[in-house]
Amino acid sequence: MSLAIDGRGTVDQAPAVTTKDIAAELAELEDLAARVVEKALARGVDVAEAVARSGSELSTKVRMGEPELVEEASHRGLGLRVIKQNRVALTSTSDLTRAGIARFIDDALELVDVSQEDPFAGPAPAELVLAKAPTAGELYDPSLIDLDAEQALSLARRGEKAAFDFDPRIENSDGATFSRMSGCFSIVLSGGFRGGYATSYASLVVVPIAVDEGNKKRRGHHWTARRHFCELDSPEKVGAEAARRTLRKLGAKKAPTGVVPVVFDPDSARSIVGMMAGCAMGSSIWRKQSYLAGRIGTQVASELVTLVDDPFLARAPGSRPFDGEGLASRRNVLVENGVLRCYLCDSYSARKLELPLTASAARGSSGDVGPTTTNFVLQPGTLSPEEIIASTPRGLYVTEMMGFGFNALTGDFSRGAAGLWIEDGKLTYPVSEVTISLNADELWKRIDAIGNDLDMRTATASPTIRVSAMTIAGSATAE
Repeated sequence: MSLAIDGRGTVDQAPAVTTKDIAAELAELEDLAARVVEKALARGVDVAEAVARSGSELSTKVRMGEPELVEEASHRGLGLRVIKQNRVALTSTSDLTRAGIARFIDDALELVDVSQEDPFAGPAPAELVLAKAPTAGELYDPSLIDLDAEQALSLARRGEKAAFDFDPRIENSDGATFSRMSGCFSIVLSGGFRGGYATSYASLVVVPIAVDEGNKKRRGHHWTARRHFCELDSPEKVGAEAARRTLRKLGAKKAPTGVVPVVFDPDSARSIVGMMAGCAMGSSIWRKQSYLAGRIGTQVASELVTLVDDPFLARAPGSRPFDGEGLASRRNVLVENGVLRCYLCDSYSARKLELPLTASAARGSSGDVGPTTTNFVLQPGTLSPEEIIASTPRGLYVTEMMGFGFNALTGDFSRGAAGLWIEDGKLTYPVSEVTISLNADELWKRIDAIGNDLDMRTATASPTIRVSAMTIAGSATAE
């Protein structure tokens, strides 16, 4: 549901779960899922697994100090997976009336009878499924759900104002957006597991604009995000940093074509880490859609590289107490000192690949199951970003990447990039309209420096990294 606002930014609040209702909401969702499972089993399926979710989201935006958008929505829904004689069916509904739930179950039972048999279909092994769900720690901030649209608009205004106040060259803005969400999740499996937990997340992004030569508009941005409101950077800090990043783009030009070291800041490095995460999924491996297939135990990265999927990081965006199949969460080391140690597998992938489960299952809104990451993190090094740049005689410092130029099967990587040119260990002029390329297998093996600036704003995270040599396509000579 989207709600219109007036010029003062006032808005009628959508119904949402309040702080005092969280425990009751989780209990109600669990009871709802349990009744669905019971009814499906009574109709003759071998396995029934239900997930019930509810949530509330608020997104606000101001531009030039005026409210531009307020959207608030709340939702509830059910997902169901049933298995009968190795046939699988999935259904979902947001109609939680008695008639709606009855149709929802009927649909699943009709679909399962016409589905194709799959010998690998089935729940996780019973001996691995938890008897009792562990408690989720610090994933939910009750103060966020009470933060209303007026307060959110005020935070966005403060962030945008800080950008304008930073420097008179900030003449325009693409706005500032503050968003928050909270939700409850419960799962009930016919194998005996039932559990749930609440989560929250909030973010603020500011996008200032400065005018460059030739009336070119240069946009920069900065953002903060956390599960707990008290851990967000102040709007003033976010706005000032957004302005600084915008101003450093003024006078941007192409870098010289050649093969040079490339330093990736944490935001752009996160994209590189995300590529590795996708290639390490058990589903990608058995589908033969990953260049990492068949490479467990081999060197896939520099010895400096250790990649960990860790669901236990306090208040981190991807943390969780159990996976989507009722297995206790576990910390998985995917790459250790450059050597590939495992793939991330749910029970289906594990059976297909004849590998151990890694408690990596995610449960979708329709009850579907597949492998996923939790907090997928490149472990930080000891060098500061400044030290990495100072030790780079000549190269490119990447702050943005554009496009989707990655082939997971071959590892070929080529993307548009922007950032700053490094000369004699110093950042010199801004760079835009260049392309960087290198096969991902070589890219990971050429990482020769890792920073200490890890920031867990997102579930996939990386500190600053340096790749010793990549091809840059820019101008024929330095401009």
